[in-house]
Amino acid sequence: MSTATIAGCGALALWAFLALLSRLAAGIPPLQITAMGFAVGGVVGLAVVAATGRLGALRQRPLAWLHGVGGLFGYHALYFIALALAPAVEANLINYLWPLLIVLLSAPLRGLRLGPARLAGVGLGFAGCAILVGTGASFPAEALPGFLAALGCAVTWAVYSVTAGTKPLAGVPTEAVAGFCLATAACALVAHLVFETTVLPDARQALALLLLGLGPVGAAFFLWDVGMKRGDPRLLGTLAYAVPVASTLLLILAGEGTMSLRVVLATLMVAGGGMIAARAR
Repeated sequence: MSTATIAGCGALALWAFLALLSRLAAGIPPLQITAMGFAVGGVVGLAVVAATGRLGALRQRPLAWLHGVGGLFGYHALYFIALALAPAVEANLINYLWPLLIVLLSAPLRGLRLGPARLAGVGLGFAGCAILVGTGASFPAEALPGFLAALGCAVTWAVYSVTAGTKPLAGVPTEAVAGFCLATAACALVAHLVFETTVLPDARQALALLLLGLGPVGAAFFLWDVGMKRGDPRLLGTLAYAVPVASTLLLILAGEGTMSLRVVLATLMVAGGGMIAARAR
């Protein structure tokens, strides 16, 4: 496994903490959380970029900004629309098609070989995810707009991720993600002011927002950019199914849930899928 792929795995590890930290920030509107989290991640990232004398990396072509901000803000905006218009279980299950789509798109967009072992691995991972987050899903017809938004989430993130390593965008330095985070924070702030009422965070919520901005909504996107540009998107897509499992286990450890046979089975299936994909040639 290359260093870049390991960096991508670091992003997956940080995203596993997203649900737990979001619980700690409960009471803050979701778009406000997005705006504040990306603002923290963007400011810290910008400070690091400035300290290394790389501020010039933020001067990118419009295509790079459209790709970066469109991916980061577009995904989150569609996700909140999906949750508003569709049941959470079904919306989350459709949203978690993005790892599968990353693997499938790696062939036509990046020219990478898939093969039966990789397809079996990502299929097993999705099945484990479905068992974990999709139990009881019913997909009522009246929630179709929300389901389409959730599908838009999956497609947006998969396309953003895989195309990051294609010829027009592979040369965009990872330092530019700091600018994309700040622009995403600005877009989320505008949406928040239009659709939500601002809530002043208390000490617990403020700490959760800070940690979100430093990790799952900050450093994770820099690591993911490295992984997608120079790592193996096929393996990272398969390993991404560990995120909902690890997230559930962290919630259980924090006393926010209970261990069940469903969690154990999902863990074994996702782990098995990851092992199959990791061994594939």
